[in-house]
Amino acid sequence: MWTGYKILIFSCLTTEIWMEKQYLSQRDVDLQAYFTRNHTVLQGTRFKRAIFQGQYCRNFGCCEDRDDGCVTEFYAANALCYCDKFCDRENSDCCPDYKSFCREEKEWPPHTQPWYPEGCLKDGQHYEEGSVIKENCNSCTCSGQQWKCSQHVCLVRPELIEQVNKGDYGWTAQNYSQFWGMTLEDGFKFHLGTLPPSPMLLSMNEMTASLPATTDLPEFFVASYKWPGWTHGPLDQKNCAASWAFSTASVAADRIAIQSKGRYTANLSPQNLISCCAKNRHGCNSGSIDRAWWYLRKRGLVSHACYPLSKDQNATNNGCAMASRSDGRGKRHATKPCPNNVEKSNRIYQCSPPYRVSSNETEIMKEIMQNGPVQAIMQVREDFFHYKTGIYRHVTSTNKESEKYRKLQTHAVKLTGWGTLRGAQGQKEKFWVAANSWGKSWGENGYFRILRGVNESDIEKLIIAAWGQLTSSDEP
Repeated sequence: MWTGYKILIFSCLTTEIWMEKQYLSQRDVDLQAYFTRNHTVLQGTRFKRAIFQGQYCRNFGCCEDRDDGCVTEFYAANALCYCDKFCDRENSDCCPDYKSFCREEKEWPPHTQPWYPEGCLKDGQHYEEGSVIKENCNSCTCSGQQWKCSQHVCLVRPELIEQVNKGDYGWTAQNYSQFWGMTLEDGFKFHLGTLPPSPMLLSMNEMTASLPATTDLPEFFVASYKWPGWTHGPLDQKNCAASWAFSTASVAADRIAIQSKGRYTANLSPQNLISCCAKNRHGCNSGSIDRAWWYLRKRGLVSHACYPLSKDQNATNNGCAMASRSDGRGKRHATKPCPNNVEKSNRIYQCSPPYRVSSNETEIMKEIMQNGPVQAIMQVREDFFHYKTGIYRHVTSTNKESEKYRKLQTHAVKLTGWGTLRGAQGQKEKFWVAANSWGKSWGENGYFRILRGVNESDIEKLIIAAWGQLTSSDEP
C-alpha cells in the first residue's frame, strides 16, 4: 500500500512539472504574441519588466564563461543580457541583477530593487543614457550604463586644501567658488597673465631709496595707514589674464596720489591698458609689464571710473575706446569722452620711466615707506589659488601623481607693506603685505601675506616702481 502512495505522489509531481513546463512554454509564446500585437518596444519592455524585474540571473544562473545558453533578451536595450564573468569588463552587457546574485554584493529588499532599462546611477539618482554631468572640472557621460569621465587635473583640489589645513604651514586654504569647475591649466591660463620679465628689464640697474642707512624701520608698516585715501584696493581681473595691467595701473595710481599729496587720487584704468596697449600685446591673454610702463609714460591712462572693466573682459572685440594727443608741452589730453558716459573727467595720467628697486629686503622696505607701494613679480604654484589667510609659503603636494600638479607661472602683484607675526610652528616670521587682483572675496579682503626676506616664490627678485609725471601746474 505504501508503494502505491509513492507511485501516486510521484505521478502527481511529474504531472505538475510537465504542466509548469507547458505553462512556461506557452508564456513565452504569449509574450511573443504580445510583442507582435503591440509593435512597440516600450510596451514590450514594460511587460517583460513585470515578469523579470531583477530576476535575470536568478532565472538563468551564473555562467563562468560566455554561454549563449545563459542569456535572455534585454528588450529595453535591444540586446542580449548575460550573467557571466564577462560582466566584469569595462563595457558591460551583464544583466541588472548580476552583481547582487552572482557576486553577492549589496541587494535591495524584496519588491524594491530598482531596475532601469538603460542609463546610470549617481548618488541614488537615475540618469538617462547619454546624460552628461559635471564633477568639479571633469565631465562624465552615461554610456552603456556606466559613467565615463574626462581626466583633467582640477584647479580646486580638496585633498590639497585638507593637506594645508591639517599641516602647520602658517596659512589656511579655502575652496573658492569662482575657481570650482576650472581645470588647473585654465587657472594658470586665465587668472595670472604676466609674461616672464624681458632681459632688458632684468638688466636694469637697481636703485636704492634716499633714506639714511641708519633709518629705523618699524616692525609693522602698511601704506594705507601712512597715506589714507591715497592708495587703492584690489580689483578683480576675473578670467582675464592681465595681472600685468592690473598691478601696473594700481601702483601708478598710488604713486601719483602720493606724489601729488592727494591732489589726484583716481584709481587708474587697467582696461585702458588691456584694450589700448597694442604693440606686442595680447590683452587678456597675458602681457609684459615693461610694455605697460612704456604705455603709461608715452600715452597715459584715464581713471578706472572713466574706463571701467568690460563686462566681458575676455572678448576679442574690445577695441580701444580712448586716444590721447600731446599739447607740445609734455602733457597729453584725451581726444574722446569717457567710455563710461556718467564720468566726465577724461584726464590723462602719465608716469616717468620705471626703475628697478634693489632686491635687498631692507631696501624694498625703505622704498615703500618713503615713496609708496611697488610692483613685484612672483612665481605662482597650484596651492596659491587656495590661500585664505596667514603667511603664505608654497606647500608641495603629497599626491603620488604630484608631477602633473607642478605648474609654475609668472604673476604681478603690488607690495604695500610688511610685518612680523607668529607663523608656522609658532615661530616668529617676517612677511610682506601684497595686493592681488582676484577680487576682495579672495585671501584677506583681496590681500595676502607672504614670507619676507627669503625670496619666497621669487617675490623679491624683481621690484619695479615709477614716479608720477607731474608738471609745475600739477603740484599742490
